[in-house]
Amino acid sequence: MLSNRKILLCVSGGIAVYKAVALVSKLSQAGASVKVIMTESARQFVQPLSFQVMSRNDVFYDTFDEKDSSVIAHIDLADWADLVIVAPATANVIGKLANGIGDDMVTTTLLATTAPVWIAPAMNVHMYDHPAVKRNISRLHEDGVRFIEPSEGFLACGYVGKGRLEEPEKVAALVADFFQQSHKLKGKKVVVTAGPTRERIDPVRFLTNFSSGKMGYAMAQAAAEQGAETILISGPVSLPAPEGVTRIMVESAEDMLNAVMAQYDDADYVIKTAAVADYRPQTIHSQKMKKQEGASTIELERTVDILQHLGNEKKGQVLIGFAAETNNVAQYAKDKLARKNADYIIANDVTESEAGFNSDNNRVTIFGKNGLEQTFELLPKQELARRLLQVIIEQEENHDR
Repeated sequence: MLSNRKILLCVSGGIAVYKAVALVSKLSQAGASVKVIMTESARQFVQPLSFQVMSRNDVFYDTFDEKDSSVIAHIDLADWADLVIVAPATANVIGKLANGIGDDMVTTTLLATTAPVWIAPAMNVHMYDHPAVKRNISRLHEDGVRFIEPSEGFLACGYVGKGRLEEPEKVAALVADFFQQSHKLKGKKVVVTAGPTRERIDPVRFLTNFSSGKMGYAMAQAAAEQGAETILISGPVSLPAPEGVTRIMVESAEDMLNAVMAQYDDADYVIKTAAVADYRPQTIHSQKMKKQEGASTIELERTVDILQHLGNEKKGQVLIGFAAETNNVAQYAKDKLARKNADYIIANDVTESEAGFNSDNNRVTIFGKNGLEQTFELLPKQELARRLLQVIIEQEENHDR
């Protein structure tokens, strides 16, 4: 299943290191070539020989111990890997990577690789919930790192809670699924819209909404990971462009409509996550409006409904819309699916404190034209995007058969 796949396992120090030995065994049995780098702390729990026996490869732990003088070891390993997994990942190594620190062989290799990086945290439940750790995880999510969520159970420290390293069998299955699904969109063009729009009132004021763009940027990154030519049409946000994605920045609803239509004819998938303004000021003042006594009224006019316009103009494109609702989520989503001639609507309740606008996590239900209805519980938006895209790809493959 993993024949000819090259996996680099970075092991940091924690009692869960013993599971990393089992993971190497599982991956090797599945046909992968596995190489291991250990931190100094990891070697306090398990000797390098254990990993060497299971992988049948040299184990690396000293940046300055060059086993092959013809290459620089940490650069060679970074270039060699098809996938890099950090397991177990301590709070320490997560913090270093989030802040670009390279002070040992694990962290310098992680900074040098261009392969996908997966992190499997393992730590005390309170450490995992610490604001600094959550902040570092959030930053790594934005950088495109994928996390294998820890499971809940009895921890070595005596606590019961979230923090257990995921079981080796589950990690190996995720790796196999990743390579099986990889590049399913190669040769396809995916257009994603993201973020808010701004509708100007005068030179210093505008109407907008709370959209952060995080969900749309995650969908664009997931599409690029699957090999698609990905065009991201973004309203004003503070997020960096995902790797491998062409980003087009816009401001108003009209700007976004024009940018989408310029890409629409040869698009295979259009994923419309942007929170586009439904109304704009009828008059845009050329000078700053001065305050005056009493109330003031701004006349508004409708903007073009981009999703409905795309549905009306559809000629074989797979059209995916998002519905940010505050009540009757399923009812409104199903109505939107039919009324706007979409293929899928992904709906969520933006009033939830842990999900929705500005959050790093989301909880959604996807509705499909063929009766599909599947709910995803709270997940980081990066991981949720991958799973949503996988469902859509599978649905379209079944439709084509």
